[in-house]
Amino acid sequence: MQEQTGGADGPGPASPPVESVDRALRTLDAVAAAGPAGVTLAELSAGLGVHKTTVHRSLAGLRHRDYVAQDPVTGRYGLGPAAVGLADRYFAEDDLAARLHGALTALCSATDELVHLGVLSGVQVVYLDKVEPERPVRVWSAVGRRNWAATTALGRAVLAFRDTPPAAVAGYVDAVEPAGRVDAARLGAELAAARERGYAVELQENEPGIACLAVPLLRGSRPVAALSVTAPADRMTPDRLAALHAQVLAVVPALLPPGLHLPAAR
Repeated sequence: MQEQTGGADGPGPASPPVESVDRALRTLDAVAAAGPAGVTLAELSAGLGVHKTTVHRSLAGLRHRDYVAQDPVTGRYGLGPAAVGLADRYFAEDDLAARLHGALTALCSATDELVHLGVLSGVQVVYLDKVEPERPVRVWSAVGRRNWAATTALGRAVLAFRDTPPAAVAGYVDAVEPAGRVDAARLGAELAAARERGYAVELQENEPGIACLAVPLLRGSRPVAALSVTAPADRMTPDRLAALHAQVLAVVPALLPPGLHLPAAR
C-alpha cells in the first residue's frame, strides 16, 4: 500500500521535511476527527492510506507523550490529555476572555440576562468569562468551571457548527454523568436544528429551571468558542428565544475582534 503525503486540505510537498513527524501529525488529526467515539487502527490505516504497522508506530509515539489514548476495553484510539490541553493553552494565549469581555457586557446590558463565554475542551465546556445583570439569576456558574458539552447550549453551539458526525454525538452523550440526562437521537436533532437556525438551546437539561441560548464564534468556518444567554426556563419561550437571537445579531458582531464572526443569519 502506497503511503500518501498530502495534507487534509490537498496535496502537500512530494517529500515532507520530516516524514515521520508529518505522518504522526496526520495520524493525530485523524484521531481528533473521529471525536469521542474514537477510531480503530484498521480505520486509521484505511483512512490515511498507510500500512497498519506504520500507523501503529506513530500511535506509539503519540501515546508516549499522552497526545493519544487507547481505550483498554474497545482498543479504539482517542485524543489524550496532552492534546486536549493544547486547546486550553491556545485559548489562554489568545486571551479570548479579555478580547470578548466588551461583547459580553454589551449583550448582558441589552438582554438583562446572564451571559457566558465558553470553549470546548474534550467532551466538556470550559467557562472562560461571565457577565451578570444587576438583578439576580438563580444559576450557579463560575469562570473556569467545566460542564458537559452535550447538556449545555454552549457545547451544542460548537458541536453543531463542527458538523459532528452521529458516532461522535453518541460519544459526547455517553460521557455525561450521571447518565440519562440526554440521548443521542435528541442531541443529534438539536444540533441539526441549531445549524439551521443559527443558535443552540438547552431547556432544563443542565440545571432544573434554567434554559440557555448559545451562538458559536467562528474563525472561517470553524467554531472556536460560543456565547450564551442564560435565564429562568419560564422566560425562555420560543418567541423570547427568537428575540434573544436577534439581540445577539444586533449587538455582538460589531464588538468581535478581527477574525471572529457569527454564523450568517438564515
